[in-house]
Amino acid sequence: MENLGYYNGEYDLIENMKIPMNDRVCYFGDGVYDATYSRNHIIFALEEHIDRFYNSAGLLRIKIPYTKEELKSLLNEMVQKVDSGEQFVYWQVTRGTGMRNHAFPSPDVKANIWIVLKPLNVKDMSQKLKLITLEDTRFLHCNIKTLNLLPSVIAAQKTEEAGCQEAVFHRGDRVTECAHSNVSIIQDGILKTAPADNLILPGIARAHLIKMCKKLEIPVNETAFTLKELMEADEVIVTSSGQFCMSACEIDGKPVGGKAPELIKKIQDALLNEFLQETEKI
Repeated sequence: MENLGYYNGEYDLIENMKIPMNDRVCYFGDGVYDATYSRNHIIFALEEHIDRFYNSAGLLRIKIPYTKEELKSLLNEMVQKVDSGEQFVYWQVTRGTGMRNHAFPSPDVKANIWIVLKPLNVKDMSQKLKLITLEDTRFLHCNIKTLNLLPSVIAAQKTEEAGCQEAVFHRGDRVTECAHSNVSIIQDGILKTAPADNLILPGIARAHLIKMCKKLEIPVNETAFTLKELMEADEVIVTSSGQFCMSACEIDGKPVGGKAPELIKKIQDALLNEFLQETEKI
């Protein structure tokens, strides 16, 4: 198949799938999601993404109708059905299907599982990103990978209109994260990245970046940093599942970074090799 949509045991091409109008996602965005990439039909960092998925669901009191092992088996089975081995692998759970009501449905209403798979490659990390900054007006539970993404949608549109690739959120002077990525900086050979509190999503790519820097003996400082530090950093790094370590060259029309290219390249090569090794065809 060229792509694949899955809903509670039924699957077909994405464009052929139909979803009940009363799925709570339609009214409330009542669910959580996670996503990663596959190569050679092997899903990258699946264990970590599954753990975060179940944590997000638990924080919203959504009971996933599969064990972790059952869901991993299902995802591994589904990626084999798409022709391309290089895929964007997305899955979500919604609280269930029922007449519109803000309160949770009765406990016997099962949660709904969605899977969306489409051919896509991870991004070329040699490309430089242009960013904008926006005040972070989201709610105070950004550590939950919820389906309520309207602020990120608005930010993405503003980014597009500015001819840039990503928006950096800040609350006052504190930098939090990007609209759909994490942001970190390198200053004086040290990686500085926001703490994994309720104001950022604990990105899997961010975790791999931290782990790799420690492996490469690059000091890591997990404390909040300011807009001034962002603009004056030796390098600005954007990380997500599809872009392991992208560096920025411009923020709000002003040049940034570019002062530690060898260090950036070292980290990028190490992260890419990690991805290639984990997804090597057996």
